[in-house]
Amino acid sequence: QVQLVESGGGLVQAGGSLRLSCTASGRTFSSYTMGWFRQAPGKEREFVAAISWSGGRTDYADSVKGRFTISKRNAKNTVYLQMNSLEAEDTAVYYCAADAGAWGPQRRGLGAYDSWGLGTPVTVSS
Repeated sequence: QVQLVESGGGLVQAGGSLRLSCTASGRTFSSYTMGWFRQAPGKEREFVAAISWSGGRTDYADSVKGRFTISKRNAKNTVYLQMNSLEAEDTAVYYCAADAGAWGPQRRGLGAYDSWGLGTPVTVSS
């Protein structure tokens, strides 16, 4: 497992942008599939985006496609989530997760991920 720490959350107006960061400890970060999930008040945690270990493959939930971009820098053990055109519906706690397994359809499921951060809150005011 790796230890994950998210940062970059905050309060932003609708239409604005935020960039979340997730820094991992551990020497094998570059071999992990990384994901971002979010959980709004009273709702279940849901998939937002994922990126393969090489960074060459990405996947997005339909609700964020075209607005959010996931990226990673293995040299910095960090994965990012650039969020643009934010909407009130994006308000949630955002979690970073690491999957030691190979890239596959399971990447959208919570159970695929071995390690989780504690989350960073994002509030979008309308």
